[in-house]
Amino acid sequence: MKVLVIGLGGVTNGGKTTLAKRLRKQLPNCSILSQDDFFKPECEVEIDEHGFKQYDVLDALYMEEMVTSIHSWMKNPTGSSVSTAESKSTPVNLKSTEEVHILIAEGFLLYNYEPLNEVWDRRYFLTIPYEECKRRRSTRVYQPADPPGYFDGHVWPMYLKHKREMEENKNNIGMVYIIFKYIKIIKSSDFCKSLYFSRIFLAFMQQC
Repeated sequence: MKVLVIGLGGVTNGGKTTLAKRLRKQLPNCSILSQDDFFKPECEVEIDEHGFKQYDVLDALYMEEMVTSIHSWMKNPTGSSVSTAESKSTPVNLKSTEEVHILIAEGFLLYNYEPLNEVWDRRYFLTIPYEECKRRRSTRVYQPADPPGYFDGHVWPMYLKHKREMEENKNNIGMVYIIFKYIKIIKSSDFCKSLYFSRIFLAFMQQC
C-alpha cells in the first residue's frame, strides 16, 4: 500500500476547500484534512494592540495535533478518522492504482510550520488578488464574525507576511521536496479550477 500526502496551501478564501472536495470526488481512496479544524477556542486566541483577534497566525492553531493526525493517517489510512467520501466514479486509467491512498491537507498556513514540511509528497500554493480575496471574505460568515477593518488590519497583512517568510525559506524546502509550485488563480472560473485540477491530478499519476 502506498500513501501520498498533498498540500493545498494559500490565501484565505482562495478555493482550497473547493478544490480539495473536487479532487476527493475524482481520486480513489482520497481523504481531506482541514487546518481550520485545528483552531484553538476563541478564549485562547491572543488580541493585538488594535483589538483584533490573532487568528491568522500559527499560535492560533493546535499545530502539533494536526501533525499527529497526518502521521496517524499515514500509518493507517483506512482506519483514520480523517474526512473521507466515496468517489462517485473512478477514472478508467486509475483502476490499477487504487491501492494508493491520498491525503489532501488544506489550509492557510501549511508551509510555515517546519514539522509539516516533512510530510508533503506534492504541495501547491493558491493565491488570488487582494480585491477578489476581500470580496470573497466579505461574503463569508465567521464565528466570531470579522470586526470592521479586520481584513485590512490583520488578515491581509498576515497573509503577506507569511507568504514572504515561506518564499524566503524556499531553498531549505527545496532540499527536502521534489518541487515547489505556485499556481495562481486570476479569477474564480471553471477554467481556472480545471487547470488546478489537471495539474494536481497529473502529480498523482506521476507518483503512482
